[in-house]
Amino acid sequence: MSSFFYLKVIASNKVYFNDRAELLVVPAVDGELGIMANHEDIIVAVEDGEMRLLDDDGNWHHVFVGKGFVQMINNRVLLLVETVERPEEIDVRRANEAKERALEQMRQKQSIQDYHHSQASLARAMSRLKTASKYRV
Repeated sequence: MSSFFYLKVIASNKVYFNDRAELLVVPAVDGELGIMANHEDIIVAVEDGEMRLLDDDGNWHHVFVGKGFVQMINNRVLLLVETVERPEEIDVRRANEAKERALEQMRQKQSIQDYHHSQASLARAMSRLKTASKYRV
């Protein structure tokens, strides 16, 4: 039984990964989801956060991913997300500005919809900053 599966990670602007992998960990709605070879067939929503991937050479990839979904069928995984950013690609200054903007918007009176939008913006900025600070060289 193979300990690898085929993985394709596609963002809206690029293909990040297209090869065999041993382990994939993605941020899901109810926590992290780990996928290994021969996992049952699934489709799961992916949240903004850190994705970890162990490729078939034993190298770890740590990246920020935006919302999307992951699907596994017949030992083949497709991860479709809005964005994929390596820690060195994350603009920390811009993420800090987005965080401050979201915090300021949340302090002001606004509709419930606007409040949730600001909350999502804050969560996205915080996830980017966390990924950048943990893995930036």
